[in-house]
Amino acid sequence: MILYGLPTCSDCNKARKALAEAGHDVTFRDVRAEPMSDADWAPLIAEFGDTLVDRKSQAFRNLNAWMRESETDAQLADQPALMARPVITNGTRWTLGWDADVQTIWL
Repeated sequence: MILYGLPTCSDCNKARKALAEAGHDVTFRDVRAEPMSDADWAPLIAEFGDTLVDRKSQAFRNLNAWMRESETDAQLADQPALMARPVITNGTRWTLGWDADVQTIWL
């Protein structure tokens, strides 16, 4: 299982802890410290489309107008912290966020 996120994200940390306590072997992928290639982003963008970008974040609001209007892949390549978090996958199933529905799926 892979959890994509940031180590400073409270939802990512809650998810990592809960998944580990539930017995899942979780590999954490820090999208800022370990830059992702276009090939790495492709399955996430295919699964979630433009919802993968957190448009409510301060990071998004700080983008210049051109970057705010650019494609999802360009936004994430330039600013990986724009990713809505966490993204969790077991290779066949993908989820975004850490709400009650996602917790029901994984726990």
